[in-house]
Amino acid sequence: MYEPIVGTLGYILSPDRKDTLLVYRNRRPGDHHLGKYNGLGGKLRPDEDVLSCLLREIREESGIRCEEVELRGTVNWTGFGPNGENWLGFIFLITEFSGSPFEANEEGELGWHPIKSLDTLPMWEGDRYFLPLVFDYDPRQFHGYMPYKNSKPIDWHYTRM
Repeated sequence: MYEPIVGTLGYILSPDRKDTLLVYRNRRPGDHHLGKYNGLGGKLRPDEDVLSCLLREIREESGIRCEEVELRGTVNWTGFGPNGENWLGFIFLITEFSGSPFEANEEGELGWHPIKSLDTLPMWEGDRYFLPLVFDYDPRQFHGYMPYKNSKPIDWHYTRM
């Protein structure tokens, strides 16, 4: 039986649609993501749906409220967690929001980064495969499979319809 950890990951667009808000994970020693930039999000609770999870996580981690959200796709990350856990992630693009983001949260520093330069930031190697699909404005969702071994992606493929 396949029982992944279900999570959300959101990428917030700046009003001019050129930048995205990322967290630089530098605050918790022992963090599986330490030293990496990432979108905002987290684990689904038993009493919520994926959109409610995203809205809660974005509010908790950044202080902003999502006003318009697009599901861009899903990624099935097998073997990704620190102990080889499987994750099923729902990837969202937040195109409208209200409020001002925090400067930092308990995981790290928050900052706006140019979308065109994301590939220069330290991040999970696998993020470089799906991030272009998040920001490409293709109206179709992507649904990908990315198995990990020893903290490295060993394959990547996706479908769109």
